[in-house]
Amino acid sequence: MRAKHRVSLALTTLFLLLPVAAEAQQNQTIVVEGSLNRKSDWWVAESDHVIVYSNGPRGDLTRITHNLERLHFLLSILLNRVDAPDETLKLRVTLVGDTAEFDAMDLRNTRSAQGPFAGPFQFQRYYDPREDGAVMAASRSDAVAEIERTQKVDIASLGVLQMNPQTGQLENSLFGSDNQTLSTTTGGDTVPISAEGRLYAGFAQHYLLTYFPAAYPRWYLDGFGELFSTIRIRQDGALEYGHMPEGYRHVIDVYGNVPVRDVLDGKYLEVAKRSRWTPYHAWILVHYLFFSDTRRAELSRYLWDIAHGASPAAAAQAFGDPAKLQAEVTAYDNRGLPYDRLSYPAERAAEPVLTQLSESQARFLKGRIEMGSRVEIPPLPAPGTDPKVAERMTALHDKSIEARDRWLAGLRDTVRRVYNNLDGQLLLTEAECRTGHYAECIAAADKALALRNDSAPALAWKGLAMAELAVAGPEAERPAKLRAARALIARANRADTEAVIPLIAYFRSFADAGEEPNQAANAGMLKAVDSVPAAPATRLTLGAELAREERGDAARKVLLPVAGAGYDSPEKPAAQAILEKLPPAK
Repeated sequence: MRAKHRVSLALTTLFLLLPVAAEAQQNQTIVVEGSLNRKSDWWVAESDHVIVYSNGPRGDLTRITHNLERLHFLLSILLNRVDAPDETLKLRVTLVGDTAEFDAMDLRNTRSAQGPFAGPFQFQRYYDPREDGAVMAASRSDAVAEIERTQKVDIASLGVLQMNPQTGQLENSLFGSDNQTLSTTTGGDTVPISAEGRLYAGFAQHYLLTYFPAAYPRWYLDGFGELFSTIRIRQDGALEYGHMPEGYRHVIDVYGNVPVRDVLDGKYLEVAKRSRWTPYHAWILVHYLFFSDTRRAELSRYLWDIAHGASPAAAAQAFGDPAKLQAEVTAYDNRGLPYDRLSYPAERAAEPVLTQLSESQARFLKGRIEMGSRVEIPPLPAPGTDPKVAERMTALHDKSIEARDRWLAGLRDTVRRVYNNLDGQLLLTEAECRTGHYAECIAAADKALALRNDSAPALAWKGLAMAELAVAGPEAERPAKLRAARALIARANRADTEAVIPLIAYFRSFADAGEEPNQAANAGMLKAVDSVPAAPATRLTLGAELAREERGDAARKVLLPVAGAGYDSPEKPAAQAILEKLPPAK
């Protein structure tokens, strides 16, 4: 009887060496020569926890990367993680030109949609916690939110102005009462949107999801990011966070009230109420709860309950009477708001190292970012879906397939014309595999290996494609072909022991074949989750295996951050379906 290998949930540092391949390895690498080796205008800055690409001013690149590293240290102080073990892969950030250039990339946040915010604040920052490392992209240019110049505000529903019984004055009220009966007209204009602020907000969210992976309500993720979007670095090196965003008062004057109770129980996400919600609403609520000595423990209980599967309405009971909390936030909003300052040793966030990229390396930077939005296809509607919703979902699904096919055809043509570009061949290899074109994936991988025969990504994707073709082929040939595929994946693992794709490919060579993963495969999936804790796809793969092993509590722990996430990822429905079939928690 075959021994059963069980997955350990001790997500600690693992050094995995997959079984040694039978084939001999050669160490030579073909050197690519030609015009593509000329230096480009792209630079990369690397620090301890982040890698940033930009073709903007080098001074800005250095400063932004250094600030992200400082923010990492600040968050580590606040969340008690200083000097904690860290096996995670570095976040890769790409800063793309102006807003028009960024928008032209048509990036879809399938795993991290912000808001949804009121129309003028539907600006984009792309973030994707991919299996092989989280990526972020944003414009380098500041923008503005154009608020309507004149907007009629019904105080009965918005609570924009509220009478203070102590002063007799009308005051701004973000979370005001709903018992007013007057109306007024409020002037609008524009509000500045800082490009760096969007970046710092996204990095704060990434930190939270990476080092404290859990199911968070969307308003809290939005607000947590906004809390650190206004980080300031003083000349003496001190770090300040919690400053009021520029334009905050103006936005609140125009958009008015979103009742606290609607935020906590999730009703603010209903279509009829979305037109009021802005990043500034998220900022003030999280700011108050974060700085409040009396409410901080209740916030922790609320987040704990959400993370363990409670509904937003049930979790909101941790705050007690919502009217009392609403009154507190209203009073808080109408006085000077605090911020915090921390000093730190400068050496704890060292200056980044800058490297200039060649034209060959820079050519496919955008393509690598775009791939996530092209190969991820939105699902078709489930049976019983509202007809109008089903029609929209079907149209989006069909449109995404057309866009994917156009993008892939364009990539194939470009790579064919610059066949000696290793980055292009690797991008095409991954794109072919991720779209199920396994024969084409092998062909592209072979061209990449002709340029560099120890390329871990090329070896891993080729091995995965070989395994998938073996599963789809004649059963009699399957064992030998799977052994050959796993040997190739093992080579990839030895070529780069920190790479995640070989670990996932090795595991999938068993799971997709309907075979029980061996000990090395299970250990590899643990390391993959440990490397990118926020990646829903990796968690789903591991959670499904734990559920198959009838380890319900362990599967629940791995899957809850996906199944209960504030953002709807492609993996979320499958994670929910697995959890529904698990026995009750012990």
